[in-house]
Amino acid sequence: MIDRDEIASQNVLAGYDYWLEKKRALSADDSTEPGLLPARTDFDPLIEVPRLAPRMMLMDVLQDPLDFRYRLVGSALRRHMAQDWTGKRLSEIPFQRVGSTVWDNNVIVIRERRPILARPPYIGPHKDFLYVESVILPLASDGRQVDLLMFFVDFIGANR
Repeated sequence: MIDRDEIASQNVLAGYDYWLEKKRALSADDSTEPGLLPARTDFDPLIEVPRLAPRMMLMDVLQDPLDFRYRLVGSALRRHMAQDWTGKRLSEIPFQRVGSTVWDNNVIVIRERRPILARPPYIGPHKDFLYVESVILPLASDGRQVDLLMFFVDFIGANR
């Protein structure tokens, strides 16, 4: 698991805590097997934590060949990105393809079935941002095989 003290952004921390709450709820249910991951259907951020929804991103995990597709990009994220990547695959974006930090972080999450804290450099229109802080969280429709990644993202500037 991620050391909560390492997370600089209160938004990213709140997103991580939201995922942990859903994961713990699965573990507390005696009818489920231990180690299951939450599914997308376990979350309703617009109702449960509406302040986080604009900083949330969902990415489909595609198999054969492995790829990732941006399913949802929150409004606060779209404002700070070089472009809206909704519907695009990572393999279509030159600095996010196989071998990039973004790609490699996603692979760690799906293979190890655990969240990670990522801080890739910021690439976009705002020159005052130094890096992006995000938590990448695994989701699994069947509780086992990661088929969706959920991100909570913030942009960290020099004055933070």
